[in-house]
Amino acid sequence: QVQLVESGGGLVQPGGSLRLSCAASGSIFSRYDMGWYRQAPGKLRELVATITNGDSTNYADSVKGRFTISRDNAKNTVYLQMNSLKPEDTAVYLCNALRKRLGLMYWGQGTQVTVSS
Repeated sequence: QVQLVESGGGLVQPGGSLRLSCAASGSIFSRYDMGWYRQAPGKLRELVATITNGDSTNYADSVKGRFTISRDNAKNTVYLQMNSLKPEDTAVYLCNALRKRLGLMYWGQGTQVTVSS
């Protein structure tokens, strides 16, 4: 069992930056692939970025060059640095933990990011 708690969301102006954090507890964090997803009102949940337990990263085309995912296994935390934010980045951002071989997946409750002037 893994518990995920996101933080760092808020209201930011277009062009601004935020850093999201996702603190994990309850299992061996370093063995999990971690990801950030987002869901805007009336839209499907979409992948933002992932980082494997080997530190390989993957990004949605819409955020490439603006967002950076990273992890600190010593702190059981995954981060999402978001720069050059746009109004279309407004969504609830959710943290995900995955151990594909064991069929285990966990979600956090999400943190709201609003980009508006």
